[in-house]
Amino acid sequence: MFGASVKGKAGWLVTLLSAGGLVCALGTTAQAEYKPRASAPPLVLSPDLSNPWVVQIPRSQAKAVQNLRGSAKQKKKRTTSNRYSRRIPKQFLPTTVSYNTSHAPGTVVIDTTSRYLYLVQANGKARRYGVGVGRPGFEWAGVHKVTRKREWPDWRPPAEMLKRQPNLPRYMPGGPRNPLGARALYLGSTLYRIHGSNEPWTIGQAVSSGCIRMRNEDVAELYNMVPVGAKVYVR
Repeated sequence: MFGASVKGKAGWLVTLLSAGGLVCALGTTAQAEYKPRASAPPLVLSPDLSNPWVVQIPRSQAKAVQNLRGSAKQKKKRTTSNRYSRRIPKQFLPTTVSYNTSHAPGTVVIDTTSRYLYLVQANGKARRYGVGVGRPGFEWAGVHKVTRKREWPDWRPPAEMLKRQPNLPRYMPGGPRNPLGARALYLGSTLYRIHGSNEPWTIGQAVSSGCIRMRNEDVAELYNMVPVGAKVYVR
């Protein structure tokens, strides 16, 4: 009986030692295979954020993606070009110039040939603005006084204009979409006005039905400096 007990203990001891050896072997193998991880490479952001994704997709699809990006860039370039083509030339932006005239300060002189409006100032100076003028067949010249002024004027096309363009609205309230723009100075008893425009890229051109067009910011400045009763020379 004692011998059987010794054998049982010896077997249990052998089993325990075998398990311990296996654990040690596994631990030794794991330690042998473990390698300290190298420090991460520096993060570099591509200026084109789509580049990393193009690299990761199949080569057969990468070309299609690159072509799509190229088309998008071309479209953006065309859109930008169209937008900048609507900028008015620099010479039609407001500026103060030397201006020799016999007209009194506060007089408005409009040169329809050069497409400039001059507000006469003291000391041989004038404030000059680019304007849009009447298209061929709608040119005119004369002398009038400013009879009234309106901020964000409403618009009622005259009968003559409705006859030429029957699709025009009969009435349009004042606002950014109104063709008279932000301000209007009415000339005498005529249908003509100096007014703003919702088409500022037409400044410097002959496109109107006889009215004098200005950029909204320019006509607002003029509006504040020209009183009712001021003389306006159109030539």
